[in-house]
Amino acid sequence: MASTDSTPVLEKADKTDKAAATDTAGVGAGLDALDSVSAQRGSLGQALRTKALPPLIGVLVVLALWQGAYSLHLTSAYKLPSPTDVWHSAQDLWYQGTLFSIIWTSVWRGLSGFLLAVVIGTPIGLVVARVRPVRTAIGTVLQGLQSLPSVAWVPAAVIWLGINDQMMYAVILLGAVPSIANGLIAGIDQVPPLFLRAGRTIGATGLTGARHVLIPAALPGYLAGLKQGWAFSWRSLMAAELVASSPDLGRGLGRFLEDQREFSDMSGVLLGIILILFVGIAIELLVFTPVERRVLRNRGLLAAAK
Repeated sequence: MASTDSTPVLEKADKTDKAAATDTAGVGAGLDALDSVSAQRGSLGQALRTKALPPLIGVLVVLALWQGAYSLHLTSAYKLPSPTDVWHSAQDLWYQGTLFSIIWTSVWRGLSGFLLAVVIGTPIGLVVARVRPVRTAIGTVLQGLQSLPSVAWVPAAVIWLGINDQMMYAVILLGAVPSIANGLIAGIDQVPPLFLRAGRTIGATGLTGARHVLIPAALPGYLAGLKQGWAFSWRSLMAAELVASSPDLGRGLGRFLEDQREFSDMSGVLLGIILILFVGIAIELLVFTPVERRVLRNRGLLAAAK
């Protein structure tokens, strides 16, 4: 009798187990499907439509509005030359063989100064973030330095160091180091304490903990600080090149822009502005955007298909 009564119970248990197994298999299949969808790469045509086409349309709209303002004579051609006039100015530099040298002079200074700022700003950010007395002493100063316009350092740097490359790099460092340090500090402040305790448990303390636990965990904030540091480096360099002039410094984009202003050549002035903007966007797209996408993808914050 007992065996007869237990038969329905066993049958119900078997059905329950089978249903649970079916549900588990369905969930697993769904997750596999999601993984397979996210792992698929978009076609080249789709990438061009979604990534290249919108910026291209934006540039064409700006050029059309610019040409329209020129054709309607909203102001004198002296103040607003046409896009064709600016293109002819670029062609003149190309034929003179000075276009790439002007760009490279500024790019080399900007990148080398930025890398030096990273070397200096990273340990400063670590110390300020982890040593409370140091943070209390100079944390506010770092934040204030970040808001100080870089051009304000140029007169002081000229008096201290003279008109030379050292002055240029000093202005870059004074503009970029606070941004990099503050970015790292903000990233460390957002690291969960559990990560730090887990690091100490496995013996990751001091510099080892900073390298393997603290900085990787603070990487999104640190990367934001690096991007802002590059922006400040580039702005600082342009400010220094605009103000300081010496044959020993060579001719960068800032100096080219100021020369065109002195010659009252508005086509050259607009060309200088466009080249400065182009370099800033190029560094952002070629360096920081791929690194940022990789960091976000590794943390599961960005779909692989994007």
